[in-house]
Amino acid sequence: MSIDKSFRLDGKTALVTGASYGIGFAIASAMGQAGAKIVFNGRRSELVEKGVAAYRKLGLNAHGYVCDVTDEDAVRDMTARIEREIGIIDILVNNAGIIKRVPMLEMSSQDFRQVVDIDLSGPFIMSKAVIPGMIKKGGGKIINVCSMMSELGRDTVSAYAAAKGGLKMLTRNIASEYGQYNIQCNGLGPGYIATPQTVELREGQPFEQFILARTPAHRWGEASDLAGPAVFLASHASDFVNGHILYVDGGLLAYIGKQP
Repeated sequence: MSIDKSFRLDGKTALVTGASYGIGFAIASAMGQAGAKIVFNGRRSELVEKGVAAYRKLGLNAHGYVCDVTDEDAVRDMTARIEREIGIIDILVNNAGIIKRVPMLEMSSQDFRQVVDIDLSGPFIMSKAVIPGMIKKGGGKIINVCSMMSELGRDTVSAYAAAKGGLKMLTRNIASEYGQYNIQCNGLGPGYIATPQTVELREGQPFEQFILARTPAHRWGEASDLAGPAVFLASHASDFVNGHILYVDGGLLAYIGKQP
């Protein structure tokens, strides 16, 4: 296979969870431009409709489904519908997630469980639903959207860091269990990305300057910075990459920062 073709996704069906906007939308759009058939879900019909319209503006015919990734019965039904209406899922991107920035001692156990349920249990449920089809088809790709918080701690994100650290290990375990079926499961670890979720951390805030000082690239990432790495992990170019977390962070994890 030529190097150009090894990065193509023609004929593949890619399901990206929570891809109505933001990072998920950027990843799904890139996969669509690489030739994949795009499928995504949202928890509410208005989010799905908004997403479909946004993909259409890019000339992509995306298929949207209303589904909560923490509802195992709903996920099973959605997966069956996709396989029936579009085809067996070749690529799964577990992108759906939430963050609650609350100091640990002020966070309720209910809120902690909600973050872990969506950010960690959701990828487990989704992966469990699509793996049988991948085995039947002879292989597949699972990409879990992890985070630098898979490696680092910080105040106010105890639930998020716990969930993303768990997702890193779920990634490695799926790779370990199902690599024999030609299924590669890898993680994509965004750094600080300019999205609607991070608006409150940016726009001249002291935290923004702190991140710029800690990042060798000296900028916040854009959702589009994740497009190429995601396509790589979804393509034949990564067929011998398994259980790896690819951090897209502008070098932050490698950098101790400047001496004051």
